[in-house]
Amino acid sequence: MSDDQLVVKATRKDLQISRRIFHMVNGSVIATAYNLTLTHKQVVYMLGTGACLLYLFDQIRISYPELSNNFARFTKYILRAEEQLKESAAVPYIIAILLTILSFPKVIALCSIYTLAFADPLSAIIGIRFGKRHIVKEKSVEGSIAFFLTTFLCVLLVFDSYHINGWKSWVVAGLVSFMGAGIEMLPLRLDDNLTIPLFTAFTLWIFCSTFGVHVV
Repeated sequence: MSDDQLVVKATRKDLQISRRIFHMVNGSVIATAYNLTLTHKQVVYMLGTGACLLYLFDQIRISYPELSNNFARFTKYILRAEEQLKESAAVPYIIAILLTILSFPKVIALCSIYTLAFADPLSAIIGIRFGKRHIVKEKSVEGSIAFFLTTFLCVLLVFDSYHINGWKSWVVAGLVSFMGAGIEMLPLRLDDNLTIPLFTAFTLWIFCSTFGVHVV
């Protein structure tokens, strides 16, 4: 394999569908396992171990590029160009999920993880492919609408699975989705893999408390 073949050229402006699918699968698998199979203690132990191993792998990849070439056939589909010489987005991704599960009730954590898994990549795909209107540079109105609708559905579906229904649940889902889409549109320097689940969980917790929506 030549050096040219190992160069990762994808940027934030590229669709990079394989990365988006990888993002969705990871988040949805973790959330579904936590929802249906794993206890809180089990998922915390597994994510904690996974975060440590992933961080170690990332440091080896950065420090020893000659070794990372062995994984290039795989990583070239999920890494961006700017991640070749620094920590990948996978590290804050798994840390954010772990912090969300540690800090918030199960229903809120599930809503937030599913939002991270689906709303973030779908808004990027819609924004890159169909985005025409921009309020903020590099953030399209179309992408933000996709983020809003996906978050709204994620929250309502999780609520429904725990028999949390009624007009209050719709209001909470709408408010959280609107605020999440607004934050996602801002050109923050923080990694959105970290901010999206934590912000979603925090606002969902606040609105559930405000409107008396009981979550466990």
